[in-house]
Amino acid sequence: MILKTPRSILIVEDEEIIRTTLGEFLSAEGFDTAVAGNVAEAVALARDRDFLVAICDVQLPDGDGIQLLKRLQQLNPGLFVLIITAYATVENAVEAFKAGAYDYLVKPVLFDDLYHKLERLVRHRELFIENQSLRRELSRLENFDELVGSSRALADVQDTIRKVAVTNCNVLLEGETGTGKELFARVIHRGGPRGHEKFLAVHCAAQPVELLEAQLFGQKKGAHAGARSDQIGILQHAGEGTVFLDEVAQLPLPTQAKLLRAIEFQEILPLGAAEPVRVAARIIASTTRDLLREVAEKRFQEDLFYRLNGVKIRIPPLRERLDDVPELVEFFLARHTSALGKRVTGVNSEAMRLLMAARWKGNVRQLDNAIERAVIMCEGPQIEAKDLPTDLLGVGQVLPDTDDLRSALKHYERLHISRVLHQWPDKREAAKRLRLGLSSLYRKIEDLGLDV
Repeated sequence: MILKTPRSILIVEDEEIIRTTLGEFLSAEGFDTAVAGNVAEAVALARDRDFLVAICDVQLPDGDGIQLLKRLQQLNPGLFVLIITAYATVENAVEAFKAGAYDYLVKPVLFDDLYHKLERLVRHRELFIENQSLRRELSRLENFDELVGSSRALADVQDTIRKVAVTNCNVLLEGETGTGKELFARVIHRGGPRGHEKFLAVHCAAQPVELLEAQLFGQKKGAHAGARSDQIGILQHAGEGTVFLDEVAQLPLPTQAKLLRAIEFQEILPLGAAEPVRVAARIIASTTRDLLREVAEKRFQEDLFYRLNGVKIRIPPLRERLDDVPELVEFFLARHTSALGKRVTGVNSEAMRLLMAARWKGNVRQLDNAIERAVIMCEGPQIEAKDLPTDLLGVGQVLPDTDDLRSALKHYERLHISRVLHQWPDKREAAKRLRLGLSSLYRKIEDLGLDV
């Protein structure tokens, strides 16, 4: 559906009869017109209203139409300007177009010609607005493509994000380390009304308080021993964009109080400054801790918790979305083979069963690292179990490709012995830990076809 554009036109012409006639004609054709006889009146009207088009004479009593064009476009960058001139020359036309004019008209103005130019311009603007709307919608859909997987757990999170992203409310993301909280935060930001603005991330842990507060709120030269110059804080630098506060639970209590004021009153006081600075950034915070427990134990301000907890979204750990593992493996495999310049086409069934069975304490980040390591170690066209990190071998409930109990036990035995041999290359020590005789271990290695 084409979005309707306001048909508002500003006519700037010093000759009253031309100004009045143009205004009456365009009003009769359905345009909302306003008239001005000089530069000062035109600028005053442009400050009060947003016009689609300005029709400006070149010669005006108190200035030049080309200079007025530039002034009007400063006030409204989306304004189209048609220049009227009594003398049509190449030089005049070039000067008008260089200044940013959409088109120019020669006196006496032909009403039909003007009407058709305006209709084309209105249609152009409507298509432009529709195109921008479609691009924003497409961008939102593409942003959700960054969230790889089709499990029910991920779909539930995506449904919540779609509802939250279009608002500008603060969001709290809870989840274990490695679940990809910053990626989810970026998706929320890009899918929102200010998705074209900046996204800036701050890690709230493991930083000295002065450095952290200077990074968040900014500082003035001389505010402390290390403040050698003025610094704009991230909350100010983000403008109307998003600030992502990673591990917000680890903020010191005094810094929490300053952040609370920034959210409540939308202003900050840079270190060493005497005057507050206005801020307008959206806050998305993340934590691996239970913030309610932190509040109960007086390690986190209750008021700040409720300010940040506009909408709380729990990011599920990988063990709750194991159906996504094959898609994630494919995604990481494509990325790492491209980066490393290796031709690895996939993962064999044994390695995939092992990946599906792992506990993934480090979640998606651990899976990413495992695939990168496997691509480096892989010598054939497919990743095999031996290419995976040793800490994955034999962990979890291994899924053999058989229903036969003896085959399943043999499969597990192979993985378990392989893991122990990787950890303890000395076979005497490995046999001791397996509670096997050395000769029995050698027989197992031969029977199971282990490559040691």
